This record gives sequence, C-alpha cells and structure tokens, in this order.
Amino acid sequence: MIQRRYFLRGLGTTMALPWLESLSPIRAATGLAADSPTHPNRMVFVYVPNGVIKNKWTPTSIGTDYELSTTLQPLQAVKDDLLVFTNLSQDNGRAKGDGGGDHARGTTSFLTGAHPYKTDGAAIRAGISVDQVAAERIGSETPFPSLVLGTEQGGRAGNCDSGYSCAYSSSVSWKTATTPMMKEVNPRLVFERLFGKGAGNAERRKLRNSDRLSILDVVAEDARRLQKKLGQTDRRKVDEYFQSVRDLEQRIVRAVPLKTPPPGIEAPDNLPEDHEAHIRMMYDLIVLGLQTDSTRIATFMEGNAGNNRAFAEVGAKEGWHSLSHHQNDPQKVAVLEKIDDFQIRQFAYFLERLKSIEEGQETLLDHCMVLYGSELADGNAHSHHDLPILLAGRGNGTLTPGRHIQCAPETPLNNLFVSMLDRMGTPVDELGDSTGSLAGLEV
Repeated sequence: MIQRRYFLRGLGTTMALPWLESLSPIRAATGLAADSPTHPNRMVFVYVPNGVIKNKWTPTSIGTDYELSTTLQPLQAVKDDLLVFTNLSQDNGRAKGDGGGDHARGTTSFLTGAHPYKTDGAAIRAGISVDQVAAERIGSETPFPSLVLGTEQGGRAGNCDSGYSCAYSSSVSWKTATTPMMKEVNPRLVFERLFGKGAGNAERRKLRNSDRLSILDVVAEDARRLQKKLGQTDRRKVDEYFQSVRDLEQRIVRAVPLKTPPPGIEAPDNLPEDHEAHIRMMYDLIVLGLQTDSTRIATFMEGNAGNNRAFAEVGAKEGWHSLSHHQNDPQKVAVLEKIDDFQIRQFAYFLERLKSIEEGQETLLDHCMVLYGSELADGNAHSHHDLPILLAGRGNGTLTPGRHIQCAPETPLNNLFVSMLDRMGTPVDELGDSTGSLAGLEV
C-alpha cells in the first residue's frame, strides 16, 4: 500500500503529489465511516481593493434563478459553483470617531472584523483574521499552515492612510491582534517554497538554477519509480500535474529570467512586469498548494489598500484609487467597470483551474470555499455596508452554491467567517463583531 502523502525528492527538493486514488487510504484501515469525506476542506480568501461599481455588480434577482450581473459575466462557466451575497457588512471598517482612513481601516477589518487602533507608529492593534484562526488549529497537518500571497509588498511602518500605519494597508491576514502576516509577492520565491525543503536548500537551489534544471528533472528518478506503482488513471493525473508544474515554472522563468550575478552577489528577484501574468501565476501557485495538500488555507491580496496603479490593460491612464473617487463622472465610472471586469476575469481563471482538477468523483473546487471581496462596497462613498462578496465551491459538500443570497441589512461579514470555520472543523463561538453563524448556506 502506497502512503497517502507521497513526495518526490531530489537535490534538496521535495515535490508533493496531488490526491491520487492509488495513494488514498482504505477506509477500513483508517477507521473512517462510510460517509466520511475522503478529501480535506480548503479555504481561500481573495482581497481586491477600492470597491466596485455596485450597480454593475449586484444581480437583480435572488435565489437559484438569479442571473449574473454585467461585472460577474466572466464567471458564467462557474455560475452553479457560486454564492453571491448582498447586505454583508464590516462595521468596524467605519470611522467610529477616528476620522479618515477608510481604505486602511477597511482592509485590516476585512478578515478580522476588528476596529484597528489608529496609529502610524509601532502600537498597531487589530484582531486575528479568519484564515489564521484556522491555520492555528489545523496548520500543523500540512507542510505550510497557510499561504499569504499578494502582488504588492507594502511597508510595515509609516503613515499610509490618514494616520494609519502602512501595516494596516498591506495586510488582511493577522496572526495575532498585533502581528500582521508578511505576504510573499514573488512567484519564483513561492515556487521555491513549495518545492524546496531541507538544510542547505539555498545552495542546492543555486546549483539547480545554474544548470537550468527543471524541478521535474530533479525528481525524475523518484517519479519513474512512482509511476510503476500507479494505475492508468493515476498515471494520467500525474502526467497532467507535471505538465501544469512545468508550464508554471516556464512562465515564471520567462517573466523573471534567471540572471548570473558576479561572484558573491545574489541574483535579484524581480517581479513580473505583466500584471495579469503576475496574478495568474499567484493563482496557479495557490492551486498547486491546495492540490498537493501542501496547505489548506490561503489569502491573496490583489493590491494593497488604496492601490493606485494605472491599469494599462484596460486603457486606464489615471490611477485606480484616484478613479475610485469618481464623483459619478461617467468616463471614470466606465474605466472602473473595465477594471472590475479585469479582476473578475482573473478570479474566473482561478476557479476554472480549481474546477479542472479531479479529486475522486468530484473536483478540487468542490472541496474548497473561495471567498472574493473588497474592503469597500463603493470606493467613491467609502461605504462599508453591502460589500461585494462571492463564495465559490461546495465546501466538501457543506455548501449549496448556484444562488444569490440576500441577507438582512448590516449582517456582519464575520458571521459568514464563523460558518466557514465550522466547515473547516475549526469552530469558534465568535470572531470579531460576529453575532452568530450565517444561515442558509446549504439547502
């Protein structure tokens, strides 16, 4: 019997494999009940700054007969895997006497439901985030308790938004009330984290890079031994997995070419210049992390609070944050709609990748809960009620997607997080400003 968690090894590299029938334990041997899930549940949080154009976001009908709105149209292929929510709010993103700073405050409260202490010094304080609650409980079951990723690093000190520390603007994931998680923004370094392990790994990685060896070249001998033990279906799955790894590896190398520096100088780890390519690489890395059970929890920030990059991809000449203060200017609103469409197309790419991966009779997406949202509903009004929130996947059979759920006004977003933690097997009585669990997630 082959072990469930199987790794390929070579030259200081450890490469985890995806779920394979040949590697799954026999129920009788493990004591699992007949109706016990054979796959772990996973949880992913995707944060996008600056809000959305709400009248193009919200579906006009509720329930199972809802139609995707204009902005959500790119999600048509996964419509039946989606829950669209209205009226979820983050009350602690509001000022509450602290004045300006809605972007930083909203970003910090997004996954914590906590009101951050207003400071641009060292005395930062917020609350533990939903992802880190789960990571604290079950993170030891996987090589990485969680992946915390982004496209923009951001600072840890200084004033980034009306007196709020830059730590608030650049973090949605908080390990404790005073410790924001440092996110990784370089796809090459994330790839190395997922596929490199052991003492002296940095030196071995340099040797591998100097010879331009693929990760698959390094583990080839171990892979050949494994293939002999697998059935035809699993051999096909391994081949598909290897192809996806190699494809991502090549994209990373093309986007950030390996350089040979002078002796004693480290090669720079520049970020991809193509923003869409950068986002999709990070999504693909999350897919690999989940697929191989390297982690079951991930967060991804597609920009920090108040991100002001110019989206040349959609012809935007003005910065994103500047555009979000559109004051109902039709031309600015039209550009923002294109930016919203761009972001949703990337999210659709991610969900379709998850749905393309088989796990038994279901898919990886079926065994996930993937939340997408922003710290603001309307960037122009800085509103923290009726946030744009999507939840994709079936949560290992604990969610009934394919619906638009209209909650009562001012329902705490953290009620949804409490419900998600229940489904991860990491229940809590409360989180942030939660008032209970969110009803109606399964029918």
